[in-house]
Amino acid sequence: MKIGLIGNPNVGKSLIFHQLTGLGVEVSNYPGTTIDLQCGNTCFQKEMIEVIDLPGIYSLEGDSEEERTVRAFVDSGEADVIVAVLDAGRLERNLYLLLQVAEYRRPMLVVLNMMDEAEKSGITVDIGKLSSLLGIEVIPTVAVQGKNTCNIIPAVLSSARTPTVKVLYDHHIEAGVKSLRTIHTLDWNRAIQALLGHDEDPDVLEAASALSEEIERMHRMSVAQIIAGNRHHCAEHIASEVVRSQPPERGPDIDRLLTTRIPGIPILAAILIGILLTVFIIGSWLEEAIVTLIDTFVLQPFLAAGFPPLAEQLGTSFILAIQAGFGIAFPFIFTFYVFIALLEDSGYLTRAAFLADRTLHRFGMHGQGIIPIVLGFGCNVPAIMSIKLLRTKRERLIASFLVTLIPCSARTVIIAGLVAAFVGLAAALSVYLIVLVIIIITGLMLSRVTPGEQFGMILEMSPLRWPTAKNVLLKSWMRIREFLIIAMPLLIVASIILGLFQYSGLMAAFEDFIEPFSVAVLGLPSYATTALIFGILRKEMALETLVILAGTADLGSVLSMAQIYIFAVVSVLFIPCIATIAVLKKEIGTKMALVVSAYTLIIGILVGALLNIIFS
Repeated sequence: MKIGLIGNPNVGKSLIFHQLTGLGVEVSNYPGTTIDLQCGNTCFQKEMIEVIDLPGIYSLEGDSEEERTVRAFVDSGEADVIVAVLDAGRLERNLYLLLQVAEYRRPMLVVLNMMDEAEKSGITVDIGKLSSLLGIEVIPTVAVQGKNTCNIIPAVLSSARTPTVKVLYDHHIEAGVKSLRTIHTLDWNRAIQALLGHDEDPDVLEAASALSEEIERMHRMSVAQIIAGNRHHCAEHIASEVVRSQPPERGPDIDRLLTTRIPGIPILAAILIGILLTVFIIGSWLEEAIVTLIDTFVLQPFLAAGFPPLAEQLGTSFILAIQAGFGIAFPFIFTFYVFIALLEDSGYLTRAAFLADRTLHRFGMHGQGIIPIVLGFGCNVPAIMSIKLLRTKRERLIASFLVTLIPCSARTVIIAGLVAAFVGLAAALSVYLIVLVIIIITGLMLSRVTPGEQFGMILEMSPLRWPTAKNVLLKSWMRIREFLIIAMPLLIVASIILGLFQYSGLMAAFEDFIEPFSVAVLGLPSYATTALIFGILRKEMALETLVILAGTADLGSVLSMAQIYIFAVVSVLFIPCIATIAVLKKEIGTKMALVVSAYTLIIGILVGALLNIIFS
């Protein structure tokens, strides 16, 4: 059995998905699109149920890729049951999407989420009457507390049914639908979709276009506007029948503090700097502890065992890979993901977008550009994917350049694991300052040379809420799984290959070839430049490979402070990782992905060369 979760953004749909499916989640593209769908399985009463989390949308009638994907999924009948997740505090707006889905005549179920927040706002919903008006089961839930989510799957199996609710359309729309159904033997929903211009049959579209032109001439409104108005009126009527509200108790106006320039901007700056400092402190402490344990109880006993040279070289490479991955990368990445999850779940990211709108306009974007920028501190891959939030190709192109330069958690590993650990905290923060200056210069330059229009921002403020530890840790774990499942095996294999290259002498030959450039331009030993190249696979691998090639995690004993600093800066600015390049290719095309990569390569080498001259 297959069920699809559908709903507006920020209704708790993905949280419900994770509660239903646990950790067995796969991310895949919907056929023919670049839209990622999360798919997971759950077993109930010996029946395997596949759950698909569809992108959050406000309407099925738009032309965005997300809307086309969800519309195709619902129309295909792939799902045996559609579960519509609604926000109890914004019922009228959420009902608009539900009414559209209901016209596809699929078995459905409603999950009315965020009941606790609705009650805090003085809103009560008559669940029984709402169920009666819609003709389908309604389950009230509080997903952040796990309240009633356990009832969703049993209800899907026993209570899902086709909705009986019907929108009362304008009589000219009704007449147009009747004509199309008579002439082309269409069902009701396909006739409506044809009037809106969504059909693949040229004959149907030609007839629908003629009818639409006649309706528009009589109403002086487009068919889409008339249909949308009828649906909004129906949603308003249903909401007025089931929703009762009273003024909520007044408390401190936190939103006013967070969304005004003063103190909002200082608060935003303090939050971001505080997160970086905390990641440095916690990550450094964990790094030292884990590296010391592995060195004392694993590496030294292994070296003392007296294995043959080849076995010793391969075994050492394997142990150093484990030490670099779990001891250096994991503490910083996981800690950073915890803070990103806190910002997301608290609702603060939308406040940050509101605050950043005026500033980001100077860089050719609107305030929602802050969301991919902040996500970029966690990982550039989902950050690049989130540029779909931006309306124009111009904004998405500018955002791609800027996000690629953002120090992600993997780059934070390099900054914290190298500069903060061996040079000092002030030096580590100065790396961020250098990157910030480059991002500002790049943004101002691109805002002047990138063609296209710039639009304003319409943003829905998600409610402020206390994040729950369970959900934050679950979200952080889901993200760190990629590192454990993909990066660690890649790191181990690369480390063993490096060990073989070192044993055979190939690494020495390559380092001899690259040494003149490495020493003259960057002031780095040749093995450090080799490590930079491996960072293209995954950014943290530059540091991990450096540890392997240096033969020690105590890099301060083999590199000067200046060399450590230059290596870190060049690593942060150097070509983005392969995963980021692949996502750039999907979002902005192969040509521009290569341009972005070439730009970061040139910037990294130029800044590294400049620092070498300064330190010399």
